[in-house]
Amino acid sequence: MLNKSKKLKLANSLKNYSKKFLHKKMVELDESGTRLMINAFLTDVLGYAPIEEIKTEYMIRGTYADYVIQSKGIQHFLVEVKALSLQLSDKHLRQATNYGANEGIDWILLTNGRAFDLYKVIFEKPIYARKVFSVDLTDSKKIKDIINDIEFLHKECVENKGLEALWNKTVALDPEYIAGYLFEPSVTNFIKRNLNKKFKSRFSTEEINHSIAKIITENIAIENVKITKQKKKKK
Repeated sequence: MLNKSKKLKLANSLKNYSKKFLHKKMVELDESGTRLMINAFLTDVLGYAPIEEIKTEYMIRGTYADYVIQSKGIQHFLVEVKALSLQLSDKHLRQATNYGANEGIDWILLTNGRAFDLYKVIFEKPIYARKVFSVDLTDSKKIKDIINDIEFLHKECVENKGLEALWNKTVALDPEYIAGYLFEPSVTNFIKRNLNKKFKSRFSTEEINHSIAKIITENIAIENVKITKQKKKKK
């Protein structure tokens, strides 16, 4: 993770990038023009050195990926660029995933210069890519969230295993993973104990598990969730 001063520098670099490239005159920009934008993004925003760390038109089995980003002899992620005037699609993702799978590169950044979608290539059968984050640099209201995501692509973070940390965090907070903890005996016993106390009745573990399963499988409006506050123990 970047420290406070470097994070501030990243924020300013993103603002300069948006001011320079993401305005009405650029709406119809083609792919070659968008690549010039991405050159600036990779160097000025993310801090990679041209040529030695940013490999352009990188050949992979007879085809060419737009960029492969590497440092200290390690290929960290590839970048596939589409025209600013285009919306990113599943077709574009399949193309980039094939590049990553064929070259053994775990991470894919798919972009049109405005939207930046980061994917992790999952080397299972079949191989697929899982989205980790998606940001739109024209959305100034979410600039803090954008910075918190984009920083993981910064050279300093990448060289310090930032992408690995990002993936661990993504997996840890996956709803399917979190749901598994809800069935832990310590959790069900906690719920059962508090329900028994509040409603002066007895609830079985099976009843609690059935209710937890409904929470996982049914849509519940967040405003209808009754948050219980634990009373502070008296000293």
